[in-house]
Amino acid sequence: MEGLRQRAVDLAFAAAWALVRRLPERVVTWIFQHAADFVVRRNGRGVQRLRSNLAVVRPTADTAELDALTRAGMRSYLRYWQEAFRLPEWDDERIVGRVRTVNEEVLRDAHRAGKGVICALPHLANYDHAGAWAGRTGMPVSTVAERLRPESLFDRFVAYRAKLGMEVLPLTGSDEHVFGVLAERLRAGGFVCLVADRDLSERGVPVKFFDRHTRMPAGPAALSVRTGAPLIPATLHYDGPDLVITFHQPIDRAGGPAQMTQRCADAFAEGIAEHPQDWHMLQRIFLD
Repeated sequence: MEGLRQRAVDLAFAAAWALVRRLPERVVTWIFQHAADFVVRRNGRGVQRLRSNLAVVRPTADTAELDALTRAGMRSYLRYWQEAFRLPEWDDERIVGRVRTVNEEVLRDAHRAGKGVICALPHLANYDHAGAWAGRTGMPVSTVAERLRPESLFDRFVAYRAKLGMEVLPLTGSDEHVFGVLAERLRAGGFVCLVADRDLSERGVPVKFFDRHTRMPAGPAALSVRTGAPLIPATLHYDGPDLVITFHQPIDRAGGPAQMTQRCADAFAEGIAEHPQDWHMLQRIFLD
């Protein structure tokens, strides 16, 4: 039964990639917004977890405000999927033209120094679009992806991101191998982007996040310490049809990976607090 379920999921994604890109954008937007509202009304486990996470971000929100924020959050999450199914058909002009940046010189100056750059970011808005933008503006991305089941679905996502211009390394448990490849890319002056607001290994660094306890992966900070590449947090949000990427100041290496990861968490919290509806965290993240 599990094999059949996985096969059905794979076929559903294949059908979505084939169909969604062929429909008019206005029609697709209407469908995905109504689907998001339907999911919120059903109030399943993912919606409940999204709501509880948003309640931590906005502790003073009353019930009506939290309801509205949860609805906006689910619409933003399904917008990510809508764009994921259509991004491979966007031309370079649209990919670049729909991105605005804040403090982009922080990234470009670091990249020109020639030591490589590490960008750590949370699950905000559309990081695939951000990666495609980076590649089309002179900084091709290397990244890591969690393995999905079935394997064929994982292969679809690798192919999708490769078409957007990204190199994707599978996270398989062989962390040292992945770490070594990323270090090689950085020593060659490359650009490594890692989504880093949720610990998948259960070996993450304890941090305080919105005054709550959680763990975040130490990989970005450890790579920076080993290679000398600057670590720059980035946060994203939607503004109308555009994706806005904000680059924060490089993380000071003082205190080693643990304190560097805490500083990343602080930068993530700053961006999420300003645009909580675009934080797509439907899983448990806070430990207390």
